[in-house]
Amino acid sequence: MLFLNYLDSSTNWQVYFQDAASPVMEGIINLHHDLMFFITFILFFVLVVLVRTLYYFNSNSINANLAANVVHGTVIEIVWSVIPSLILIVVALPSFALLYSIDEIIDPALTIKCVGHQWFWSYEYSDFESKIGAINFDSYMIADDELELGELRLLEVDNRIVLPINTHIRILVTAADVLHSWAIPSLGVKIDACTGRLNQTSVFILRSGVYYGQCSEICGVGHGNMPIVIEAVSIDKYIAWLAEKI
Repeated sequence: MLFLNYLDSSTNWQVYFQDAASPVMEGIINLHHDLMFFITFILFFVLVVLVRTLYYFNSNSINANLAANVVHGTVIEIVWSVIPSLILIVVALPSFALLYSIDEIIDPALTIKCVGHQWFWSYEYSDFESKIGAINFDSYMIADDELELGELRLLEVDNRIVLPINTHIRILVTAADVLHSWAIPSLGVKIDACTGRLNQTSVFILRSGVYYGQCSEICGVGHGNMPIVIEAVSIDKYIAWLAEKI
């Protein structure tokens, strides 16, 4: 479990994405790879053209007078206008598809309500009722002096969100005081928590594990003390956990 935790949280000197655990995050990573191909090609192409131009058409070159006589180049103007337009179209198509998939809410089997406070999160399982009412709890960051071996500093909480894998889940997010942002990098989820407004997103977790996130909107002096921890389990384990709560 210790190694599993580290796989789905940030690491020292990390400059890349966390391991994808949802279809949305897989799409984000794939789109990033595609964009990097175009960006790398454009970078080297422009660099070669720029260096070649500076070398052959500098003030000491025999081609300097030739370059000075070129006022309008209709063909090259058309080329460097049409090609970038085509590149943008190629990039836009998968981008729009990904944005649509992020906003699409499939009929959910489970709904979780997340409320941001200064400075902790509270959660409510809206589809279930316990003997004392709806299943809800607060989630506070565990202090440094209370951490156990294997727990991550500034990321571990006293009450984790337990969710089933391979299930369509709707996340409702709001705030009780100021702006917050509920973000889980491994799941490709980042949604603002606004006072007086209910935002929603969906998530489909592909594998079991523990996924860490944090508030991603500066909300005050305790902004860095609002971690989010999701424990994704099998359907059977989720039902057993739910039975204990009910």
